[in-house]
Amino acid sequence: MTNAIDVLVVGAGPTGSVLAIDLARRGLKVRIIEKNAHSFPGSRAKGLQPRTLELLHDLGAIDAILEAGGLYPLMGVHQGDEIVPRLMYNNIDQSDDAPFPNTCLIAQYQTDAILHRRLTELGIDVEFNTELIAFEQDANTVTATLRKAGSTETVLCKYMVGADGGASTVRETLGVPFPGKTDESDRMIIVDSLVDGLSREYWHAWMSENNRFTVACPLPGGDVFQWMIQLQEGEEPDLSEAALNERIQRNTKPSELRIHDISWTTVFRPNIRLAEDYRIGRILLAGDAAHVHTPMGAQGLNTGVQDAYNLGWKLHQVISGAPNALLDTYEAERQPLAAAVLEMSTKKYEAAARSDPETLERGKDEQQLLITYRAGPLGRGNRPGTSRLQIGDRAPDAKLEDHEGQPTSLFELLKGPQFSIIGYGEKAARKVALLKWPKRGAQLKRIVVAKQVPDIIGLVACSDANGSLRTIYGLKENTICLIRPDGYIGLIAEADSLETLRADLAPFLPQTEPVDA
Repeated sequence: MTNAIDVLVVGAGPTGSVLAIDLARRGLKVRIIEKNAHSFPGSRAKGLQPRTLELLHDLGAIDAILEAGGLYPLMGVHQGDEIVPRLMYNNIDQSDDAPFPNTCLIAQYQTDAILHRRLTELGIDVEFNTELIAFEQDANTVTATLRKAGSTETVLCKYMVGADGGASTVRETLGVPFPGKTDESDRMIIVDSLVDGLSREYWHAWMSENNRFTVACPLPGGDVFQWMIQLQEGEEPDLSEAALNERIQRNTKPSELRIHDISWTTVFRPNIRLAEDYRIGRILLAGDAAHVHTPMGAQGLNTGVQDAYNLGWKLHQVISGAPNALLDTYEAERQPLAAAVLEMSTKKYEAAARSDPETLERGKDEQQLLITYRAGPLGRGNRPGTSRLQIGDRAPDAKLEDHEGQPTSLFELLKGPQFSIIGYGEKAARKVALLKWPKRGAQLKRIVVAKQVPDIIGLVACSDANGSLRTIYGLKENTICLIRPDGYIGLIAEADSLETLRADLAPFLPQTEPVDA
């Protein structure tokens, strides 16, 4: 039997799940498959960065994430009988431009469960125990063969995305080179368990005489700790409960600590690799299938879900008739960022091996709020910006008042799968009100901030009474700002210079219908 869909997502980890959520809310026909019989059971990637929290807000999952997660505790460095507290994250208060300023500590199995529930709300269930065993593509479709419970199925799709991890079947079948290194001499045990005799006040850290670390992080939402125990070169560890307890007591002496109720354990080795191609025809790679990182700085999961967030709207637009070249901007925007993240996390990991205390500190580099696509193909080169932002920058939040004078935020207005355009000032508001937009693909939300608002249905009228938007965005009167569906600036223009709008919008939009100012 052959079934036809828009997009097949291979892999139901955070990257694949975020992509499937984004595609489903856009009304595309999507399936998401996972070769394993159930969700990932371990804590593994346990830090969600502020930029990731912003996209989870947009996708409707933020309340569940914040309820299940928490803030990072102090690092407690054990020195003999003393515990020396060290600050990892300088937790700060919300600001007008960043409503989720702090990294959220949450086990990956919790994140996966929340994303899968969100998928179910959108009418999509993860197809577990379903394996991709073959595929081929032509100019118009991908034909994928799936196997489940001993039977096979053929699926025709317009596009397929491999979000199936570092050992990606999709990437390997495509033959995409995955250069980098895997350090077999530097491995660690990771264990999720309960433990007797250890306070949950700290993320505990012990360093042995031979510079091998043991750390225990209390996970929110229960009594589980994640243990990370660095191994000696060439060592083949015994992962039984008795052997792990003997090792922990030896590494943390003097100690009577005892772990029990082990729920997950693995031996991890750092991989540092970056795929040479993110797209081969109608097949694309995302997340660990495209890049793998060291565990330092909680970057791997976050970089992967940002891949998905960048890709989802572009797939929708191209399927709806936008230029095929829009999909090429996915690799052009995301691959350089993955390379930069790899460099940063690798340097921190190597410094940690030297017991450099600065590696414990986390800051703006990890939060991903400073990511910009200015240098990418949609960045428009040296096109004018505002006094604070340029095309390709993250669109920050701002405090506003709705037409009834009630407080709201720009992020609340941007929430959804659409493009959004802000007309700041009366002349800009009139231009935004009259802007034509294709009926296919992502639609346009028109937000006007002006004293006199045109009496046209569909406008979202707001007031910048406290000047929050003007200050954060560096706006002056009669400025138009287009925000892409993934929350980055797509266009900045003065209301008097919209004769160039057709060309500016062309890379984003289906071309089967006119786009006029």
